[in-house]
Amino acid sequence: MNNNKNIEVGRYLISPMSQARDGGGFDALVSIRSGRGMASVDRVMRFTPQFRSPQAAMRYAKAEGLAWAHCH
Repeated sequence: MNNNKNIEVGRYLISPMSQARDGGGFDALVSIRSGRGMASVDRVMRFTPQFRSPQAAMRYAKAEGLAWAHCH
């Protein structure tokens, strides 16, 4: 799994990631964390589109994570 640098947006920490698929291509995932210690929450979302490169998957995950954080 390829992890990019974390991005802070308000109270959220956005971590876009890409993961190679067994049959080829890449998945886009994003972790959205908030809180601290025992009160922390980590949401992980995997997206449906398949990407040809890990960079394309990372761009998509980053955009989706940022959009989610700005809406919440």
